[in-house]
Amino acid sequence: MRKLIIASTSTLHGTAYLEYLTDTLESHFQGVTKLVFIPFARPGGISHDTYTEKVAAAFAKLHIEVVGLHTFDDAAAALTQAQAIFTGGGNTFVLVKEMHERNLFPTLLAAINAGTPYLGCSAGSNICGQSMQTTNDMPIVMPPSFQTLGVLPFNLNPHFLDADAQSKHMGETRETRIQEYHAFNSTPVLGLREGSWLEVSGEKIILKGALTARWFTPQQNATELEPETDLTKM
Repeated sequence: MRKLIIASTSTLHGTAYLEYLTDTLESHFQGVTKLVFIPFARPGGISHDTYTEKVAAAFAKLHIEVVGLHTFDDAAAALTQAQAIFTGGGNTFVLVKEMHERNLFPTLLAAINAGTPYLGCSAGSNICGQSMQTTNDMPIVMPPSFQTLGVLPFNLNPHFLDADAQSKHMGETRETRIQEYHAFNSTPVLGLREGSWLEVSGEKIILKGALTARWFTPQQNATELEPETDLTKM
């Protein structure tokens, strides 16, 4: 049975890395002693080692050892044998390029479908959608394909921001960008605000956290989804 936490962000303002998810992660990773971390998104261009060290410090509080996927000679085998897997945030283009070039998407999907507990934040959540095409990230590298895991039957826009009526900024809003996506694509998009996450248990997908999320479909007005909404068949 699939078991995923798909979070908009790893860090909320004024809190430590993953702190707001502590109770959720304690339950999600119950019985896990070692976790494989996928550091390929490299936020700010940091090294895989530095990123893994940051994650290890956070999971030490949960008494879980963290090992970076980049340290294994056989990355596919590491994912297959992992007790649990976490893909961190950063640049989705960089993450997706590396995953495709290493041919790791099929292996990661197989591990998830086999019931390996998975956590994704930001870019690590983007790859759970049908494609990465609704990321906010700059295209600093070119992946071989925009296709991702397809665990969710829709796409995500993590860190979703509402338009500020008081702002003098005249550029595109997140909502406008998603409408542009729907001019050429039919896949629904969930705007996931920071502090919200999806809990996937088997086929069931539930919106968690204290905030609403924004749901976009082609040629329809966007709607607000309340916490605890079941997105399984939307």
